[in-house]
Amino acid sequence: MAIQLDEGGDPLAQHSLSARELKQLLAAERTGSPLLAFREPQASLGLFVLGPGEQPRTVGRRSEMDVSIPWDSEVSGLHAELQVHGEEWTIVDDGLSRNGTYVNGQRVSGRQRLRDGDQIRVGRTILAYRHPHSAPVEETTPAGDASGLQQLTDTQRQVLVALCRPYRDAGSYATPASNPQIASEVFLSVDTVKAQLRTLFNRFGLADLPQNQKRARLAEMALEFGVISQRDLA
Repeated sequence: MAIQLDEGGDPLAQHSLSARELKQLLAAERTGSPLLAFREPQASLGLFVLGPGEQPRTVGRRSEMDVSIPWDSEVSGLHAELQVHGEEWTIVDDGLSRNGTYVNGQRVSGRQRLRDGDQIRVGRTILAYRHPHSAPVEETTPAGDASGLQQLTDTQRQVLVALCRPYRDAGSYATPASNPQIASEVFLSVDTVKAQLRTLFNRFGLADLPQNQKRARLAEMALEFGVISQRDLA
């Protein structure tokens, strides 16, 4: 269910920043890293720079959270996680919070990719996501209309389903199936599975990703774009 953002709730609303806060924001943006902006109880601007590294960042009411929001009683102790894949940040709430996490008024169910200008609501607090230096990417064609993805062979689809199989029960915390696991499920040699995966990496535009990120990103994209459905994993 969608909720309405509070009027004036945007911590970076036009004309809402003092000269000092604007200077603070510009300095943070010059790092080139994405950041979260929010208003603390005394209406002062708070900034959290996500910075480099692949470790998840935690959001919640407890003091040990990376983004700690102790003043908001509607925020859970551990409310959500921010995770990075390649250079793309996502927010994950797959049952962590009691009251839910919302991006631009829509409740997050599992994982939601973040884009510059998005507003994240946790409890009564709005976190503005800024990543103005991110490289522009053309909008992805929906899977149902993407001729390249529609033309997957039966073998490629079987390999992709087997790769995603662990996501059936473990959700966003799953690890994609290994090559031997895929080979066993689809009755192919491991070398053939590797060749099929290389083709899939190219089709999904993942060839340039670091090797240790390709498999997870392929599985995530297949599920996100609807190429593979939960019904396929049943």
